[in-house]
Amino acid sequence: MPETPSTHTKPSKRRRRPRQRHRVTLASIINGWWERLFSAVFGGTWDQQPHMYESGRGGRDYLLNTLGSVAWGTLFPLLTVVATQLSGAERAGHFTMAFTTATLLLYVGNYGVKTFQVSDIEETESFSSYRAHRLLTCALMLLLGCAYCAVRHYDTEMWLISAGAYGFRAIDALADTYEARLQQQDKLYLAGVSQAVRSVVGVTLFSLLLLVTKSMVAASVGMAAAALASFFLLTAPLTRLETPRSRPLAWIEIRELFVECFPSFLALFLFALIENVPKYAMEGVLPYESQVFFSAIYFPAQAMLMMVGFVYRPQLVRLATIWNDPHKRLRFDLIVAAMLVVCAIVTLAGLAYARWAAVPLGTLLYGTNFEPFRNAQYLMVLAGGLSAAIDFLYQIITVLRQQALATRIYLIATVLVIAMSVILVRLYGFDGAVWSYLGVMAALFGALGGQYVFIRMRAQ
Repeated sequence: MPETPSTHTKPSKRRRRPRQRHRVTLASIINGWWERLFSAVFGGTWDQQPHMYESGRGGRDYLLNTLGSVAWGTLFPLLTVVATQLSGAERAGHFTMAFTTATLLLYVGNYGVKTFQVSDIEETESFSSYRAHRLLTCALMLLLGCAYCAVRHYDTEMWLISAGAYGFRAIDALADTYEARLQQQDKLYLAGVSQAVRSVVGVTLFSLLLLVTKSMVAASVGMAAAALASFFLLTAPLTRLETPRSRPLAWIEIRELFVECFPSFLALFLFALIENVPKYAMEGVLPYESQVFFSAIYFPAQAMLMMVGFVYRPQLVRLATIWNDPHKRLRFDLIVAAMLVVCAIVTLAGLAYARWAAVPLGTLLYGTNFEPFRNAQYLMVLAGGLSAAIDFLYQIITVLRQQALATRIYLIATVLVIAMSVILVRLYGFDGAVWSYLGVMAALFGALGGQYVFIRMRAQ
């Protein structure tokens, strides 16, 4: 007889299939974005699209904003290294000069509005007005760029190289107001993503085109085209999908932005001019390859400014809120003091870099012995630490809505650095340009520090 199963036998357990977790990969993120974008564009459902990304993510804000800032800040150094390695120092010097002017013109495009826009927590001006204002300032920066090329009597090749650099920076300026809108709505990390993508695609296409075509013109124009594509495919739609719909623009608000932000624009533009006057003083006096060497030792100083910015820029909205409460003014002062200590620590780290790593790294990246520039690197690091402190103090003064008080300081400093640069470059060449930069940074730091103390005493 067949054996019958016992009634006491435990029933066999059914094996459960393991849950398949959804893997979030870069490809899935990109595919999801394309589906959402096409749905909004071709389905005509922009206003019906729900917000998919959370706000108020402090850790993510710092991480991705840092990523975007690093990508943006290292763009010029990477472009300079690539241009030098693939085209030589002299031709790279032409591109460096064009990009330097483009970065100076960027301040015209930005018009000093970003901090004002981000800290406009009551939205007294609409985003539509900010956007229209930015389109006007971007058009102005391009016109000024054309005028500068004409005054300098550039040849056709230099015109086109400059056009690519100016176009890239114009897109940078336009995207900046969209990214400020994201930060204003507490989605700073999305602004970081936008900034990172634009920078990465720009330097990638520049490098590929220069490698394949050996043409600096093609590389520069391609870089601008890459930035334009990233703006229309990512920055603009991301801002529209992830922020509230703006009320219509008002011409009176655009006028107010020109008036309110003019002191800030003038001060920031003058500060950028102050930083670049030594380069312009070298043009025509020293070979173009000197532009590459000056930029190479300046980049660590720029990195120091960025590092300090990583700490305080995500907190600009919070700092404005703290200042608006009269009972928290002492806390505000402590934050300012703490940030100046951070600037000092970053400067010490920069000096350590200059002592141990700057010469071998510069020699490796640029294919030129950087030992003769060791002392100049020390001076540039000190200037970079002062520059970071100056930028922070000015942003604080802007949060206090007292930026007009700093404009005359920058005017005086501009005259000072022009005189110092012209004289010292002619007397001491390359080293004279570095000394003039350090001298004016020291004077500016002392003047802006005194200005902040004056504002605080008056606000008691």
